[in-house]
Amino acid sequence: MSHATTDALVHAAARGDLAALRRLLDGGAPIDGRDARGRTALLAATQADQVAAARLLVERGADVNAQDQQRDSPFLYAGAEGRLAILRLCLAAGADLRATNRYGGTALIPAAHHGHVEVVRELLRTAIDVNHVNRLGWTALLEAILLGDGGPAHTEIVALLLAHGADPERADAQGVTPLAHARQRGQAGIAARLEAAGARR
Repeated sequence: MSHATTDALVHAAARGDLAALRRLLDGGAPIDGRDARGRTALLAATQADQVAAARLLVERGADVNAQDQQRDSPFLYAGAEGRLAILRLCLAAGADLRATNRYGGTALIPAAHHGHVEVVRELLRTAIDVNHVNRLGWTALLEAILLGDGGPAHTEIVALLLAHGADPERADAQGVTPLAHARQRGQAGIAARLEAAGARR
């Protein structure tokens, strides 16, 4: 199959054009073919939040773990950007919970960073490592504090992470703890939750 066929499939996915997707797939277009940026049709559908197109591709066997040149996969991108419906499709289709993005983080870490409460809740129903440390030296708990705004969404995410076993005292690469960061940022609600979970420093 030509690059043109793959590109047509990726573009159809990004547009959410189900008729074109079916026609191309039925004609033999490789479902996990990649465009010039290394994106599959499923990743393009995920980026465009085309849920119906993503569902069709997953049903046809698209790889939910295929990573592009930036190390984004449908599963990782859905987690980072709060695409809950597509995240659920990816989880049901065998998402690799150990997969990491270009920062060395799991899907849970950017979800916590961006304040996607329902995505965090969904991921915490799985066996994902709540204490995974990325290349910056941060866990999901640290990212929720360091990169969050201390508002209701990030406060709820901190509570969810702690309830699912996040270590309230696991420090960053410089030895600064979640509680110290929360206090420095004036995140009183988050600091209170950390203290309630046993953080003392």
